[in-house]
Amino acid sequence: MSVDDYRPTYAVAAVYDLRANDLLRQGITAVLVDLDNTLIAWDNPDGTPEVRAWLDEMTIADISVVVVSNNTYSRVERAVSRFGVDFIARAMKPFAYGINKAIDRYGFDRDEVVMVGDQLMTDIRASHRAGIKSVLVKPLVTSDAWNTKVNRWRERRVLAKLEEKYGRLVYQKGI
Repeated sequence: MSVDDYRPTYAVAAVYDLRANDLLRQGITAVLVDLDNTLIAWDNPDGTPEVRAWLDEMTIADISVVVVSNNTYSRVERAVSRFGVDFIARAMKPFAYGINKAIDRYGFDRDEVVMVGDQLMTDIRASHRAGIKSVLVKPLVTSDAWNTKVNRWRERRVLAKLEEKYGRLVYQKGI
């Protein structure tokens, strides 16, 4: 396993900074997005008005959005049902299982898909395994669920190696 397996294609401050016209210009027509600390804060299952506005922008631009989460079906369904977003639960990231399931289920072209997430160890690694582009975003909140804290510790070590090889990771306002 190489440090390159954790290198995101893009780094953006927040999922809401991904603009539809920029995605389309990059040939992206489908966005797979992590749920907790990417689309919504892990400790706020109701989301924010920004979520609705961003999803509306994607819909208007005919960009498909599918939540791909390691969480349980009931947790993901409860979080996204009010937004009418399709989802894959129990995605098993860092493996490509959930990403591949979404691509197969919805007939996406891998070259037109991007995975957006807040963790190198799960979201970005899974995107590499699936052979798709990735966007690393900053976590929406600084606190994490207990199971994510272990990944964050490992992630700091991997990020240091990435930055040693490629320079400091800079989060942009868009792609």
